[in-house]
Amino acid sequence: MNTTFAPDLTMASPSQPVRGRVWTVGLVAGLVAGAATEVFAFAAHAGGITMRAGNLGASTAADIPPGSFAMGTLVCTIWGTVLAAVLARRATRPARSFTVAATVLAVLSLIGPIGAGATGVSTKLVLCVAHLVAAGIVIKALRRRLTTQA
Repeated sequence: MNTTFAPDLTMASPSQPVRGRVWTVGLVAGLVAGAATEVFAFAAHAGGITMRAGNLGASTAADIPPGSFAMGTLVCTIWGTVLAAVLARRATRPARSFTVAATVLAVLSLIGPIGAGATGVSTKLVLCVAHLVAAGIVIKALRRRLTTQA
């Protein structure tokens, strides 16, 4: 008998974890989070917020091009998924370890937007919220995946 495995990637309730490989869940979460941050950035820009930011301590700012929110989200999701995969293999309690580590990293990621030079407060706020939206989506999905590990 030949059977195939199709992962269940449907949205789960808190008592029903998301199933699938860590990499698959990470990819789907990254795509969803990237789309969410792009839509949020577009809405903020349409609402009149200037999408210009500088590097840490910079004296000038540059336009944040379309797609930057999604690209940044996907890059960070790749690293988060690597962390989840390593913890799935090595940690005694991978879901808890991942949640703590990823939350600390998400908070540390706010240093960039908060310290961005020549950047308006409203833009900094948009950047911080986008970081938290992306982190919330990705951390929740990967934590649920790691919860299914036995």
